[in-house]
Amino acid sequence: MPSRLSLIVLLFAVSPLFAANGSAPTATPGPCPADAGWSEPTRPAHIFANTWYVGTCTISAILVTSPKGHILIDAATDAAAPAIEANIRALGFRLADIRYLVNSHEHYDHIGGLARLQHDTGATVVAREPAATALERGSNDETDPQSGILEGFPAVAHVRRIADGESVTLGDLRLTAHATAGHTAGSTSWTWNACEGETCHTLVYADSLTAVSRDSYRFSDHDDVVAAFRAAFETVAGLPCDILMTPHPGASGLLARIGPSATEALVDAGACKRYAESAATRLGARLARERGQATP
Repeated sequence: MPSRLSLIVLLFAVSPLFAANGSAPTATPGPCPADAGWSEPTRPAHIFANTWYVGTCTISAILVTSPKGHILIDAATDAAAPAIEANIRALGFRLADIRYLVNSHEHYDHIGGLARLQHDTGATVVAREPAATALERGSNDETDPQSGILEGFPAVAHVRRIADGESVTLGDLRLTAHATAGHTAGSTSWTWNACEGETCHTLVYADSLTAVSRDSYRFSDHDDVVAAFRAAFETVAGLPCDILMTPHPGASGLLARIGPSATEALVDAGACKRYAESAATRLGARLARERGQATP
């Protein structure tokens, strides 16, 4: 059976959507400084089959490719957009072949570069409500737990709405949206299947599940948000999940699991369940602290 690298080189040679020179992509990300910011660039890397890491040191952007075109998940900050585009080109892919841009949640560090990428690729932006409305407005509203401490972001035009359980498709490629609200009202996780030779896996881009807020916000005063979080934990824990990715790669140890110098296993069928359980524990601790404090 051919090696992973030989399969990648073969793909570059036969697909019209790859660079004409057929060169092999960079194999490993990094290095990244310990204090890397959201826009700190890193090299792109192959994750599995048709899936590639093209984000920064601390913010994920995931390129999922197909002969019919490509889908990019998340766009990091506006300042990071040129580095994401450079990473895509370095792998031999054309920006013009990106057909869809989808996102995890409506915060600047994950969608700040979306408007620029929309302009440069001509791709259709797809999001769930209310993230779609926030994208078109260029800001979050007061219902976001982090409202007041968030930066605005360049507004995105003509966002196509997608519902929970619906999919974005390109030929045989199908990315399915899963509502995982809590971190934001529009938080969305994505799943797809991919095969490398005879080995097939379910890949999950699970959105942030952290209960982060401005200082004055009390989750214990918002039963609807807590209920949304708990539904999200259940959803993520129940997903078929061979390869876990997250908007902040450190939350899933992603950069340590890709490339020839990886120190952790890429495939871990229990990763989504542990990710959700850890988030549930942290939310429970946050609620306990709030309830143990006097209401101002």
